[in-house]
Amino acid sequence: MKYRRAVLLLTAIIIAFGAKAQLNTERLMIIGRNALYFEDYVLSIRYFNMIIGVRPRMSEPYFYRGLAKYNLDDYKGATGDLTLSIERNPYIAKYYQLRGLCHARMEQYDSAQTDFRKAISYEPQNINLWNNLIVTAIQQEQWDNADAMLDTATTYAPRNANLHLMRMQVSLKKSDTISARKWVDKAIQLDRYSSDVYQARAMLRAQTEQYDSAETDISRAIELMPDRGSYYINRALIRYHRENLRGALEDYDLALTAEPGNLIGHYNRGLLRAQVGDDNRAIEDFDIVLKRDEDNALARFNRALLRERTGDLGGAIEDYTIVLKEYPEFEYGYHCRANARRKYGDNKGATDDETWLLKRQIEQYNNSRKGKKSNKAENEEKEEKTRKKSDRNVRNYNKVVVADNDDDKEYLNTYRGKVQNRKVEIRLAPMFAVSYYEKPHEIGEALQYYKPLADTNIRQLLPYTTLLTNNERALSENEVQRHFDNIDKHSKLIADAPEVFSHRLARALDYYLVSDFSASLDDLNVALALDSEDLWLAYFIRATVRCKILESEAMNKEFDNDAPALHTGKEEANLDYNLVCNDLTQAITIMPDFSYALYNRGNIYARIGNYKSAIADYSEAIKNAPDFAEAYFNRGLAYIYTGKSSDGIADLSKAGELGLYTAYNIIKRFKDK
Repeated sequence: MKYRRAVLLLTAIIIAFGAKAQLNTERLMIIGRNALYFEDYVLSIRYFNMIIGVRPRMSEPYFYRGLAKYNLDDYKGATGDLTLSIERNPYIAKYYQLRGLCHARMEQYDSAQTDFRKAISYEPQNINLWNNLIVTAIQQEQWDNADAMLDTATTYAPRNANLHLMRMQVSLKKSDTISARKWVDKAIQLDRYSSDVYQARAMLRAQTEQYDSAETDISRAIELMPDRGSYYINRALIRYHRENLRGALEDYDLALTAEPGNLIGHYNRGLLRAQVGDDNRAIEDFDIVLKRDEDNALARFNRALLRERTGDLGGAIEDYTIVLKEYPEFEYGYHCRANARRKYGDNKGATDDETWLLKRQIEQYNNSRKGKKSNKAENEEKEEKTRKKSDRNVRNYNKVVVADNDDDKEYLNTYRGKVQNRKVEIRLAPMFAVSYYEKPHEIGEALQYYKPLADTNIRQLLPYTTLLTNNERALSENEVQRHFDNIDKHSKLIADAPEVFSHRLARALDYYLVSDFSASLDDLNVALALDSEDLWLAYFIRATVRCKILESEAMNKEFDNDAPALHTGKEEANLDYNLVCNDLTQAITIMPDFSYALYNRGNIYARIGNYKSAIADYSEAIKNAPDFAEAYFNRGLAYIYTGKSSDGIADLSKAGELGLYTAYNIIKRFKDK
């Protein structure tokens, strides 16, 4: 009897332990997916490693770890994880889809096709899968195969404009421009509100030198998607062909506002600035290109010419010399360096260059008498006004750059980056959060300041200096470990003194930073039941955590299309956001001048469509902080959404003045309309 009781007790313990392990595994999965969604890929890998260590037969942790590696461009490592997922469960289409994308990124097109076909066998109506399969055929120049695939895919989605754009692309590859025009016109007929279709027709018309109608189309694409820098660059190219240099320069300015790191934009703007005599600013553009691509001899030669023109002879000679080391038979380079050396007083160097040129002329004369022609690529000059990005012929230094024809490498990908960033669109500037970390800003913005938060840093309420940011960054491996260690340390302190507010707050922030939002919320709930002068800060952080939970729940629905709905509709979702508003209201009640809480509450109101309340909060935030660029930006959008375009444009203009330069793109869009 005792033996039987012992067995029953042991069985009960095992069952209970197994249930707890299952629960912990599910919780770790949620936390890992949270980290993945918020682009903390290193952190997410750590969580999935923990799950794999406990439950190595599960397929999902390998998939999500592979997804994190894919986003880190570790395609080989991701492929290994996805293969392990498939071995454990070979009936999930998304496993094959992501592995196919990895193979495609590694240019293993046969393997990619095999994976996409397998995924299609499970989800034959998934147009993303068909798109990617067709792209692999295009990459291998299997035009007839691609056409056949397009026929099949179109039966599932006859009104899919992207499929018709792909038909246009295949027709162009087969030199059938008549069919290409037919397919792009069909795409526009099916989707008049897609910027991609107008962009495609614009570039097709530009190829056939129909620049007037091409500019009309690309302008329509910009109106629909004003944040895409490549559209402005393409319109600048069209305007350049129409000899509208001023318009082209304006477009390059807009392109570089949207995408500051676009080297084609900087190179071409440098060329055009040089043409209109804006030499110093042209040099600035070529400086940027060379900082990112120091081996770009064509940019360096352009800078050398401009340096010589602006009197920087030493810098010009240095640049000419670097170019001539790479292109030792570039005659015009020697001619330019000889002139610069002569002006600089280096008569011997100038004579050496002139002697080289004289010998070169004699050699060419003798070769021409013998009927020989030079085969050097740098001696081949073409009549076109443009050159491909991959063209490194130094004699084309003064030609405007166009992108290489790599559009056919675009794979439709629902996995790359954040779910909410899949489509570029006009959206509110992000909410602010309390953190220890921030991404570097493109234009070196100053840190946001709020005196009571600075006072908490002076009092060392939290173990590290906190800051307000709407530009949070992912943690490094060492930083992740530090916060796990802090969680252990604060857990011991809480066990000894559970009523200490600062311990709870510190651990809540640690949990938040490692994406364990549920545990963070638990600590904040306890902290807010305690007595402290810093309750406003706990309310503000809890509002942020609740927002993250709502976002991650939405992400889970995106990842798992068959997951049960987390909200029954907008009304229930609004109730969840009302909890966030309540926390922010509590923070504002304690600290009425807390502009960032007012701003965040305005964002929540705007998110649920209550623009009147959003405008009131943004206005109060601006009253407290007159230089609050993001508040002007978001109030401007709220005004526009409520039909007050004039007030909205004025606010956007102020936001641009204060450093949010993307506001100018939106102003242009609404002024044009």
